[in-house]
Amino acid sequence: MSESHGACSVLGLPVNVMSNYSAWLLERLQQGSGGHVVTLNAEMTMQAERNTSLAKVIRGAELVIPDGAGVVLYLKLMLGQKVQRIPGIELAEELLRSLGAENKDNKVFFYGGAAGIATKASELWQQEVPSLNVIGTCSGYHSPAEEEELRQTLSQLQPDVVFVGLGVPRQEMWIDKNRHLCPQAIWIGVGGSFDIWAGQKTRAPQWLANNNLEWLYRLYQEPWRWRRMLALPEFALKALVFGVSQKLHISQSLP
Repeated sequence: MSESHGACSVLGLPVNVMSNYSAWLLERLQQGSGGHVVTLNAEMTMQAERNTSLAKVIRGAELVIPDGAGVVLYLKLMLGQKVQRIPGIELAEELLRSLGAENKDNKVFFYGGAAGIATKASELWQQEVPSLNVIGTCSGYHSPAEEEELRQTLSQLQPDVVFVGLGVPRQEMWIDKNRHLCPQAIWIGVGGSFDIWAGQKTRAPQWLANNNLEWLYRLYQEPWRWRRMLALPEFALKALVFGVSQKLHISQSLP
């Protein structure tokens, strides 16, 4: 991680703990600093264990937020941190509303999802926040030639915030490869948020979210994800083993 601002370690990956993530991002925008935002959950953590390139990208991001319940429980139980879960979609929504309220003509770009989904998502947000300046959209499925055209478009438009909905780990790798095109921009991987904003899917009921069971609702919507969901018990087991080993190491090092 390029800056230390309340960074903790979850199975070797950084997670930033702060009171107001949106305000920190707005400050970065005002400074023209930009940055890559990663929304870390248990599934991504386990992918990073097997994908060193993904792990490197996460460690190099300017902001890693505790998106998943497993990550939050680890921070609370293993590290004693007072931390709230910050779903990536909620951070993105808060940032979009703030950008519209500021009336500073911040430019926003939506990239990802199936054909037409990013456009639908942007239209919803422009209806909700009329002052929001969405300067472009692009689907996540295209030819190499079309992707090169997208890169040229981003380079020319220089958006201030780029939302990338390509799924993990594709969106994180894509941002890391292309963020140099708009060095002052905030780049955020938002997974399936475009589908929700476009009305294609719905979020879990609040009572499920409050009980850390959003994964169950997602499995209900996308049963093909069941293999990926095996990362959840794997994360829990590794977190337990890692936590116990750390406590043993500390106790053995004490006089």
